[in-house]
Amino acid sequence: MSNHYHTLQISSQASAAEIKKAYRHLVKKFHPDSHSTTADHDQIVKINAAYEVLGDHQRRQRYDRELATPAFDPGFDPEFNRPYGRTSSDRQSRTAQAQQAQRHRATGRDLDLQLDQWQQQVYAPVHRLIVEILYSLQPEIDDLAADPFDQALMDDFVDYLEDCRQCHQKAQQIFQQIPNPIKAAAIAADLYHCLCRLSEGIEELHWFTTSYDDHYLHTGQELFRIANDLRLEAQRSLGVVSGKF
Repeated sequence: MSNHYHTLQISSQASAAEIKKAYRHLVKKFHPDSHSTTADHDQIVKINAAYEVLGDHQRRQRYDRELATPAFDPGFDPEFNRPYGRTSSDRQSRTAQAQQAQRHRATGRDLDLQLDQWQQQVYAPVHRLIVEILYSLQPEIDDLAADPFDQALMDDFVDYLEDCRQCHQKAQQIFQQIPNPIKAAAIAADLYHCLCRLSEGIEELHWFTTSYDDHYLHTGQELFRIANDLRLEAQRSLGVVSGKF
C-alpha cells in the first residue's frame, strides 16, 4: 500500500495549506500537458489519489488511523499462537448474524423506498447541477483563449465562475436537505467529494483571473477532471445499488 504522504512528499504533520501547496507543485511538475521532461501520467494518478484523501479533513483522519493500526490476521489467536477454534461465542455470533439478516429482509423494502426518494430528490438534481458546471468549463476556456488579456473576455469568464459558484451552492443545499440512506452511503460520499473538488477547482480558476498564471488554470482543470471521475463513480455505484446493471 503506497503512503499518500510519501507520494505528496510531505510530513504526516503537514498542514492543509502545505498539502495543497505540495499538490499544486507536483501537478505542475508531472502533468502530461506540461510538455516538460518530468511529465508522468502514472505519477499524476497517484498524486490525485493522495490529494483526494489528504485534501479532505475527515478522509485524512480515517487514513491516519489506518496508518497507525498495525497489520494483523483476524483469523489468528496471538495469545496461543494458533488459529482460532470454534467456541460458544462463535455460535452466539452466528445466531446474531442470522437474526440481523432476518431484520434486514424485513426492512429491505423500506430501504429501497428511501433510496428511490433520495435518488429523485437529492441525487438527480445535484447530478444535473454538477454536470452543468463541469461541461460548461471547456467552452468558456476556449472563448477566453482567443485573448486572455482582453478585459471583456475575462469579465465574461469571471461572470461564468460566479454562475458556477451559485450552481455549486444550490447543489450543496440540496445535498444536505435529506439524510443519506444506508444503501446510498458510498454514492453520497462520492458526490460529497465531487462537490469539494469542484469548489477547489472554482477557487483555482478564480486565482487565474487575478494573476493570469496558467498554473491556476491547469490546476483548476485537473480538479474538475477529478470531480468528473467521482461523479462517474457515483453514477456507476447508483446503477449497481438500484439494480439497473
